[in-house]
Amino acid sequence: MTEPRLVGVVAILVTSVLWGTTGTAATLAPTVGPLAIGSAALGIGGLLQAAIALPSLHAARAALRARLGMVILGAVSVAIYPLAFYTSMHLAGVAVGSVVSLASAPLASGLLERVVDRRTLSRWWMLAAGSGVIGSVMLCVAKFDGPAASAAGTISGILLGLLAGATYALYSWVARRLMEDGVSRGASMGAVFGLGGLLLLPVLVITGAPLIASSQAFAVAAYMALVPMFLGYVLFGIGLTRVSASTATTITIAEPAVATLLAVIIVGERLTVLGWAGLGVIGLVLVLLALAPATAPPRKPRSGLPLRGSMTG
Repeated sequence: MTEPRLVGVVAILVTSVLWGTTGTAATLAPTVGPLAIGSAALGIGGLLQAAIALPSLHAARAALRARLGMVILGAVSVAIYPLAFYTSMHLAGVAVGSVVSLASAPLASGLLERVVDRRTLSRWWMLAAGSGVIGSVMLCVAKFDGPAASAAGTISGILLGLLAGATYALYSWVARRLMEDGVSRGASMGAVFGLGGLLLLPVLVITGAPLIASSQAFAVAAYMALVPMFLGYVLFGIGLTRVSASTATTITIAEPAVATLLAVIIVGERLTVLGWAGLGVIGLVLVLLALAPATAPPRKPRSGLPLRGSMTG
């Protein structure tokens, strides 16, 4: 494995650890609704991404204008993702919502790269993605020891989880595609997440009153915006410059595993043998992704020029 790829894998793995703390953090602000949490976390975090990338955004303004449709697609996905993700967990429960959202994202990302970019995904990636889904489902089933949600709420939560997974895959793919087109990492992440943050501001204004009702709720919102979202997506952008979007979204299957470990260590929850086995499978997925390429070796083009999107990742 090359050093750049190792750096990318580690950066996204650290991102997953940071994202895995959001569920535990959200429990400290029980009066705040999922729309407020989602819009505050990624809305403020996205605007901060744009703020630190202002020089890059200015330098890349012509390239971004030429790809405005792509930027808008990514920004709309950024705006939809946190609203769907946190509402999915609210309706179907943290276990089901997070697993459906994060386990479906790598499959959606792989489909995008296969259909749109015409990449041939390697058998190693297919094995890792499939194993990740299995491990996540095992973890989900093992955590079904709380009160059952209503059937309608569970179904709605699952559908929103699928929407969250699709939009997560989509904005990851857009950011990676912009970088492949020569737009710098800072400009790509700043444009997509900054515009997405702007789109989330009206939701934050409408739903965010509980965030300032107490110092504890405000502290939770500040932590989620600054650490998992702002810092996390800075690291995620670094990772995307070194690995493919399909690999990145597959690595973040580690997030529910981290959330589960935190629940066991900090909250005092207990995990069954099936749950521990699921964590082990997810750990195996991370090893596979660290050692194996995500895409099959590219075919030699007839023109003698490199194929678009043929890099392994």
